[in-house]
Amino acid sequence: MEFETKNGHLIWDGCDTVALAEKFGTPLYVFSQTMIEEKCQELQRDFVEKYDKVRVAFASKAFSTLAMLKIIQQQGFSLDVVSDGELYTAIKADFPAEQIEMNGNNKSIEELEMAIDYGVGRIIVDSLQEVDLIAAIAKEKQKVVNILFRITPEVNVTTHSFISTGQKDSKFGIPIDEEILFPQIKKAIDTPEVNFLGFHFHVGSQLFDNQAHLAAVGIALDLVKMVKERYNYVIEELNFGGGFGVRYTDADQPKPFSYFTDPMMKVVLAFCEKESYPQPAVVIEPGRSIVAEAGISLHTIGAIKELPGLRKYVSIDGGMTDNIRPGLYQAEYTGVLANQADQPATETVTVSGKACESTDILVKDIQLPKVEAGDIFATFSTGAYGYSMANNYNKLAIPAVVLTKAGKAEVIVKRQSLDQIIQNEVIPDFLQ
Repeated sequence: MEFETKNGHLIWDGCDTVALAEKFGTPLYVFSQTMIEEKCQELQRDFVEKYDKVRVAFASKAFSTLAMLKIIQQQGFSLDVVSDGELYTAIKADFPAEQIEMNGNNKSIEELEMAIDYGVGRIIVDSLQEVDLIAAIAKEKQKVVNILFRITPEVNVTTHSFISTGQKDSKFGIPIDEEILFPQIKKAIDTPEVNFLGFHFHVGSQLFDNQAHLAAVGIALDLVKMVKERYNYVIEELNFGGGFGVRYTDADQPKPFSYFTDPMMKVVLAFCEKESYPQPAVVIEPGRSIVAEAGISLHTIGAIKELPGLRKYVSIDGGMTDNIRPGLYQAEYTGVLANQADQPATETVTVSGKACESTDILVKDIQLPKVEAGDIFATFSTGAYGYSMANNYNKLAIPAVVLTKAGKAEVIVKRQSLDQIIQNEVIPDFLQ
């Protein structure tokens, strides 16, 4: 991994990471606003400005904070949310409602009411019951709601099975089945309280090959043609999801956004020309690929345990509570000693967390300089799904989040206090 050093310390967006650890404490998430904006500018240049009727919606589940949503809004992007909490964060950030799409495979009535009251731009239908629920709520509120159907295109992807979502056997989406999908399409067309815009898919995450996306685009366009032939109905929007891979280790070779978007748009435009079909709006939903590499995590090394002939464990003051991905689906990371970032590696160690779980291993068999208690370990590419999946297992506090830009750093999420961990707990009267 390439990184900048100064006086032996890791530098992140102009900031000395050792100084950040001293000032804000560890564990600590550090996000580079510069790197986030660079990714957004790449999407603007190679997608938004290159094609007509296209849009980028940031998948906020990757990293949802008030400050992050402000950055996304300033970049001119839309927003994808999947829960009342993510929607509430968007509301509090004053994110324009018409630029929000509500996703999720099991939206509650309360979440749908919240989305419709706020006036989100569209709701992505993910279950067979949703059209009726949306229509009933919309009728009561005297509104018309834009919807898309999330389909399962049944394409094969090369990624971990836990983050593969486009196959038929998935909790996400509606199968492309004659007796399942098409009655829902007809219902949506005939229901006055909903405006059926089109189709959405997401084939999986952390993908480095565009073939699954292209196959799914072809399937979606076949559906577009069938809807026109069966119902004389024109599809106005297609959402191709995200899933574009990022670099976690040197083994990962991520592609530019254009590697995915250019071939997809070529297929769409060729279809429209061949079928004399009006071009639908095309939306993509990158999340991880915008924020992952912009974020690092800082931890302080504590206990060191050497097992001669077996392994040397160096323990950090965090772990699966602030990065559950290695334990959840064997995600691989790499990092450096932030206070010895320019020193050569002299030993192989395993970086372990402090949670009471054997799976709490952050990085196995990484080569580092001689490790000592008090060293600062920086893990690269933790900007996506680190803070989002942070938890209080073992009653460990959720870390603070710092945003950096050109040598300046400010807290955008305060460190959770011990009182906050138990703030919702009560002792019932019969235990008094």
